[in-house]
Amino acid sequence: MCGIVGYVGPKQASPLLMEGLKRLEYRGYDSAGLASIVDGVIERRRAPGKLTNLEKVLVGNPLAGSVALGHTRWATHGKPSEANSHPHTDESGTIAVIHNGIIENYLEIKDRLAASGAKFESETDTEVLAHLIAEKIKQLQPPGSSPKPDLNEPLLFEAVRRALADVRGAYAIAVLWSKAPHVMIAAKTASPLIIGLGDGETFLGSDVPAFLAHTRKAIFLEDGEMAVLKRDGASFFNLAGKKLEKTPITISWDRTMAEKAGYRHFMLKEIHEQPASCEDTMGGRFFPLKGVLERECGMNADILKKTRSVQLIACGTAYHACLVAQYWLETLVGVPARVETASEFRYRANTVGPDDLVIAVSQSGETADTLAAVKLAKEKGAKVLAICNTVGAALTRAADWTLYTHCGPELGVASTKAFIGQLTALAVLTLHAAIGRGTMNEAQGRAFVDELVKVPGWIRSALKLDKAVLAIARKFAKKEHFLFIGRHVNFPIALEAALKLKEISYIHAEGYAAGELKHGPIALIDTEMPVVVIATKSRVLDKTLSSLEEVKARGAQLIVVATEGEGDFKDVEHVLRLPPVPELLSPLVNIIPLQLLAYHIADLRGCDVDQPRNLAKSVTVE
Repeated sequence: MCGIVGYVGPKQASPLLMEGLKRLEYRGYDSAGLASIVDGVIERRRAPGKLTNLEKVLVGNPLAGSVALGHTRWATHGKPSEANSHPHTDESGTIAVIHNGIIENYLEIKDRLAASGAKFESETDTEVLAHLIAEKIKQLQPPGSSPKPDLNEPLLFEAVRRALADVRGAYAIAVLWSKAPHVMIAAKTASPLIIGLGDGETFLGSDVPAFLAHTRKAIFLEDGEMAVLKRDGASFFNLAGKKLEKTPITISWDRTMAEKAGYRHFMLKEIHEQPASCEDTMGGRFFPLKGVLERECGMNADILKKTRSVQLIACGTAYHACLVAQYWLETLVGVPARVETASEFRYRANTVGPDDLVIAVSQSGETADTLAAVKLAKEKGAKVLAICNTVGAALTRAADWTLYTHCGPELGVASTKAFIGQLTALAVLTLHAAIGRGTMNEAQGRAFVDELVKVPGWIRSALKLDKAVLAIARKFAKKEHFLFIGRHVNFPIALEAALKLKEISYIHAEGYAAGELKHGPIALIDTEMPVVVIATKSRVLDKTLSSLEEVKARGAQLIVVATEGEGDFKDVEHVLRLPPVPELLSPLVNIIPLQLLAYHIADLRGCDVDQPRNLAKSVTVE
């Protein structure tokens, strides 16, 4: 998740692009850069760290030019550094590319280009695109020819189109070529990209705030579409080169609304970003099935084979992600797995040692209790794998290896998309651990991947329940107590759903394993008590339905999350139906309507959804 801006027009581009990047800085802040065409030459200014660092570079070394692009980065490949900052160029420096997304087959392309003599300066997947486009231009140009600039524009378009035919993955890109100085090429698949149409000037952005101060006329690119940007507007094509007719819309949002993409709160926006969070965290981590962890973070299969047990440590929402992963690791990898809240880990007689793997999960990577637990684990000789959303955070520096979630910044205090990112990363880890330990063969691994890549689509289906959830929220918004119950992998989802509700609505909510109802909590149930039952298809569905009957017999007000076509709930007023999902992956989908329920109840109660009382996004004290 990165920020993209572009400008083609009569004005000096640099100030406009910096303004746009400031509006998009929430999309990434570990490096930033600009590139423009100045007197027929590509010039770049780049800096690691926050956008203020790039501003300092520009003060000392201004960037001219009226055709330019800019980028603020959320690292996926390579640490934050100037060399890894966008824009990237080919070896000759005549092609400049910015990119949001992940090119899954970049290593394959990079190896081929390197064998042909290409030299790379970064660790990124994006730089491959610049070299690949340059290669296509050479292939398209007749030997010894030197086309005029007006002929170079269609040449650049065709080179970009052919280059994209070679790549797999998600991308939103913008491309400049010094020999076509009046045009910019853009394209997208699975990552957002928007054209802004001004008066004699054309803008590009990965989100509307990038250009909203200058124009409200916008055209949203769809997957598999390309755009040719010039001063007088833009032309649109599909990846086969066929011209498209697209009609601009008028944006009615103010700037604050635009940063939220028109959503009422950041939390609601982030709930709806979860399909992309899942896709971005999976991206590039399945091909090939063997060796991915070693390539990405240095963790080889021998380490997984020698692991005696796994200890997962985390706090809050991340702790619930670990509880789900415990089922995955024990079921699919066959390794004993324990989960501990990080704040308790140090204060019991734990037995971790050199043969154990500790998995520490934290969105911010700065959680004090988790850092302290990691320190203790390392003192005892255990190896530590961090799962984190923040590049370069303290946890990633303390751990032996890091597997990043690629969710982008999460601004709502109550975690939603970071939770989906953590679950996705833990699922990816489970897959590679099973392959590494031999509990999954290649065919079984491919079958698991085939199901995992469907999850973003299932999440999108779950998000369509928003209106139905809002109707339920209106009925229950004034309640002061809730119970959530689930079994097996969905017991942690009951815990997480209860946490979401209490965090942002201040309603007392509890999550329980459904089988534990009769051991105490059932005493709380009366006709005023809402009970949310997670009853999707699973090996324990019959047991869950028995618990549901116990609750119904005591007059509770039921809300049921169920699978389409499964279960008879004719006498239950509120049933939310989800698509059929394999049981082990169902937590990634079942949490969606429950996040929406918490959100809508909190909003109806007039609570500060994005900044709930007494809570902080990163808990840096014990």
